[in-house]
Parts: sequence; C-alpha cells; structure tokens
Amino acid sequence: MGKEIKKLELLAPAQNKECAFAAINYGADSIYIGANLYGARKNAANSLDDIKDIIDYAHKFNVKIYITLNTILDDDELNEAQKIIENLHKIGADGIIFQDMGIIELAMDGKLPNIKLIASTQCNNRSIEKVNFFENIGIKKVILARELSIEQIKNICKNTTCEIETFIHGALCVSYSGQCYLSHKIGGRSANRGECAQACRKKYTLINNNGKILAKDKHLLSMKDFMAANRLRELIDAGVTSFKIEGRLKDENYIKNTVAHYRKLFDKIIDEKNLAKKADEPLYQKSSSGKIFFDFTPDLTKSFNRGFCEYFLDGRKFLDGENIYNFDAPNSKGEYIGKILSVQNAGRQQFFTIDSKAAQNLNPQDGLCYIAKKAGESFLQGFLINSIDKKTGKIYPNIAQNFSAGTKIYRNKDFNFENILKNSKTKRKIRGIFKVYDRYIECIDEDNNKINLEFFANEIAKNPNMAKENWKKALQKSGESNFYIENIEFLTENIYFLPIAKINELRREILDKLMNFRINNYTIETQNKINPAQYLEKEGDYKLNVHNKMAEKFYNACNCKVLEYSPESSANHGNIELMRTKHCIRYALNMCFKKDSKSLSNEELFLIDDMGAKYRLIFDCKNCEMVIKSFK
Repeated sequence: MGKEIKKLELLAPAQNKECAFAAINYGADSIYIGANLYGARKNAANSLDDIKDIIDYAHKFNVKIYITLNTILDDDELNEAQKIIENLHKIGADGIIFQDMGIIELAMDGKLPNIKLIASTQCNNRSIEKVNFFENIGIKKVILARELSIEQIKNICKNTTCEIETFIHGALCVSYSGQCYLSHKIGGRSANRGECAQACRKKYTLINNNGKILAKDKHLLSMKDFMAANRLRELIDAGVTSFKIEGRLKDENYIKNTVAHYRKLFDKIIDEKNLAKKADEPLYQKSSSGKIFFDFTPDLTKSFNRGFCEYFLDGRKFLDGENIYNFDAPNSKGEYIGKILSVQNAGRQQFFTIDSKAAQNLNPQDGLCYIAKKAGESFLQGFLINSIDKKTGKIYPNIAQNFSAGTKIYRNKDFNFENILKNSKTKRKIRGIFKVYDRYIECIDEDNNKINLEFFANEIAKNPNMAKENWKKALQKSGESNFYIENIEFLTENIYFLPIAKINELRREILDKLMNFRINNYTIETQNKINPAQYLEKEGDYKLNVHNKMAEKFYNACNCKVLEYSPESSANHGNIELMRTKHCIRYALNMCFKKDSKSLSNEELFLIDDMGAKYRLIFDCKNCEMVIKSFK
C-alpha cells in the first residue's frame, strides 16, 4: 500500500484574465473568478471566452479554476444561472462556488451537468452541524466562516470527510458572511446580491441611551485585514487542505506579491514537514504542478492593507497591544516607517525627518500617509514624496502637511517595488527529464507523463563526447515552452550526430506533444449525487436567504419549513438583524463586563451613521456576539 499523500491548495482570487494569469504564474494551485453574472463581486465579472482562455492555460499546470456564482438569485436569474453553469462545464471549469440553495435543488433534480459544487462562506458555515449537513447531501468541499478559531476548525476537520477551505489573507467582512443586510437596508445594495456598498467602512458615532457620545465619527465597524502567514502549519495540522486569499477586486500587482509570498511559505512548510515526517504521517504535496522561478522578494506590507491581524484564530485571546479593528480609517496604511522627528518650513518648501533607518529606503514618488485629525475627526491623510536628501534624511512632500513631531508615518505606495512587480518576469515551468536512446528520445515530466519521439540518423558521432554536449545544449534550451529541463540521460552506446538545428526541432516537437498529452490527460473532478438530508432546524426565517421557489423547494425536501423569504425580496426589513458579528464594540472600547465587572453592562448603545440613521446594538454575551438592528 502506497504512502498517503495530502495535497495542499493555495487558492488565489482573480478580478480578470490578467490577474488570473498572474496568479497562476506566481504560484497559485487554484483560482476563483467570477463569470459574467451572479458573483458576490459584481464589478469583477468575466466573459466565457476569457474564462476559457484562463482554464486552458491553468490546466497545463494542473491548476484548478473555480467559478463564483455565490449570490442569491430570483427565479428568472436561476434559470440564467443554469445555462451559465452548463456553458462553464463545457469549457472545463473545475467547480462552482454557490450560495443559493436553488442551485442545489437544480442539481438534485438532475438539471445541472456533473460539475463540482462548493459551499461558499456566504452559506454561513460556522459549525460542524452545518458542514455535516452539506456532507450528507453530497457536497465535497466547504468554505468556512472567517471567524472560527483554529480549535473550532480542527474540530470540524476531524468530524467530516469534506474538504475544508479557510481564508488566510485579505479583507475581513465584519459580519458573518451571508448574514449582513446593512448595505441593503441603507441603500438597496445587497451583499448577498453582489452589490455590497461596504457599510462597515463608513463612519459612525456611538451614543448611549442618555444621548452621551462615547465615540464620534469613527469607523467603528471597520476591521483590519487578515493575515495567517504565521499560522499555516497549525491550520495544516488542523486538517485544512485549501487556503484562500481574499481579493477579487485587487489589482495584478497585489496578486503577484501576495501569491508569491504564500507560495514560498507553503513550499518551505511542505519541504520541512516531509523531511521531518514519521512513518505513519502523510506525504505533503502542492495540488498543482510546476516550479516558480521568482525574480523578486515578496513583501505583504507593501501591498494594500489596513494593518494586519489574525482575527479570531485564538478566539479573543489577542496578544497584548493587538486589536482587530481600524477605527481611525478604513484605507490602506501600508508599512510602518517611523515617527517624525522634526518638521521645518524653508520658504515655500516644507521638509521633515523620521526617526528610523527605514527612511533611507524611501524614494521620490513613494506614497506616505498618517492619521490626521480635524474638528475631532480622525482620517488617513496621504501625500507623495517630491524629493529626499539621503545624506541629511530630509524628506520633501509634494504638498505641505499639517503634522508634527511624533506623528507616525506609513508608506502605502512603494514606487520602486510597484515597478518591480509590474516588470517582473517570474515564470512557472514544469520539470522535465530527457532520455536519449538509440534513434529515439523520451521526455518525462514531473507528473510522470511521458512522450517518445523517433529521429532518423545514420551517422554515429566520431567524437561521442562532443556530440553529447551538442545534444545537451540543444535539449536543455526549453525556450518559451512551459518546461524546464532538469536532467538529460544517455541510455545508448551509439551517440548519433545530428545538426543542432535538427535537435532543436526535435525538442520543440516533443515538448509540444508532451504538453498536449498533459492537457488531454487532465481530469476534472465530478460531483456526488445530491440527495436531501435533514436540515439543522425544522423551520427557518430570512437568515436562510431564500430568494426563489427552487431554494424553498430544497429546504422543504430537507424537512425545513421556510417561514419567510430573504430581506432582499422586500423593502421592509422589519426588526431583523441587519448584522451579526463577533466584533464587539463594547469589548473594543473596554466596556465589556467580562473584562471589567464595573462596566455598565446593561447600558443601551446605539450607532448613528453619517446620514443620521440610528441603529440599536444588542449584545449577545452568551455567544460573545454583537447584533445591529434598526432603531424603532
């Protein structure tokens, strides 16, 4: 019996075709991307022609392409989604990431092609019971909620046969995914319909029931970005097999830098785990093929970020001085540079100095920023470096700033690094080995695909050593192909003479044949038969996000009565939970009675947005969660 092989998948986002190609070239094992309709990022849609180009390129490297159809759909849209799924299956997509249970009902009724269905985090997957439900109906892969701790993830992995996918990097939704209705309430733009207006990034004022202002014009629902780079080993050991980077609205440079960083981390971890593994432990591999030839060093601090946190991987056991929120500003701060030592104005020119050596790495056209205050409000103020005197450390901004000594300075645009990313020639290539026999050559790739090619030659080389060198030089040049040649073996005593041009021709032909063989041998995972199973509850309200008759039919088949349709089905939101979140404003402002028994735990709190709308905060302390509702 062979050794168990555990394949790990680094899953990268793609806004468009260019980002998808970058993600593949820089090390992703799989890509998730939106089709032309019904993705949770409406502004990241792609044509079928572009998706086919992406699939054709990705499958050369055994990289999977998953398509996001993870919004809720009305009846007419569900019919259109069915056609889209059929077309995606025809062009070789590896799976569909869904939210709407109407899609599952279509599969149950035999109306979908045999394509893998993946339960989106929008399905509110935060318990073993929910994961087991998907397992019972036939779903093989589930994307967990971001809020789960490593211990909770470990418990889920241990008690399911489903593949488990978790987020490891990127922006955080403050609400449990799929359970946020605040954007729709405010302006009719629904997160569950792919049109989130990011209400969580707005300013709010916090008041109590006596009207006392406790925090004014702060981004009280804005989270930092997630980064689990230091926790990957623990997540692997917990049983996670797919690791997701958020960012389907991010640009190509962000994709290059972020994917490269995690590719390097995973390769190192895989090598170390395999080197130290015991006899009863599995052999770890990445799930795709090819080696990445990097020409730069990735750095996560240099791409868009709001500051990093590990969110709830350890529950609420945050390290001293750490937090998960960004109350001052929801924008990208980038990397911390240092504090201002002095600010001087020389005529019309202003210059300042910084207290750290990091200032030596600053350059003209870099973007810097700091937290500014005006009329009691905090906001992120940015500017460009016009020039810098490396000898004196004097930095001249393009526009005079109103800051002073002690102000913390961040760089949110590294001009040189962005150019490095833009001009990077990083390549992904598949390892190949050539074997030269008597009158034929063979090429074997890293996945043990092999092709033989005969050649015709009558003249045995008079100088075998020189002939071998000519063969080696010609075969080693893999050129613009998707291969690199690791080794060339000679398994014949007869070394034939061939012109180098002819050997080059043989090499090109056999590598083309090998790639075609790889593509033809690519297998797409199929979907288990979908069958009904008992749902978690026997009846459900708006939180089920039922938006069409097929979804209602599905829940009925699973012995769950649908009491009401989604909030998006009506303009009347009533007294529903507009958001439920593990982020707690009481906790953040040291008003939690669990942290301080003297806190006024019964004091009512309210949020007021910049349009004057008022929202009631309810604190579910038993579950350590906060709920936002409309004020009545």
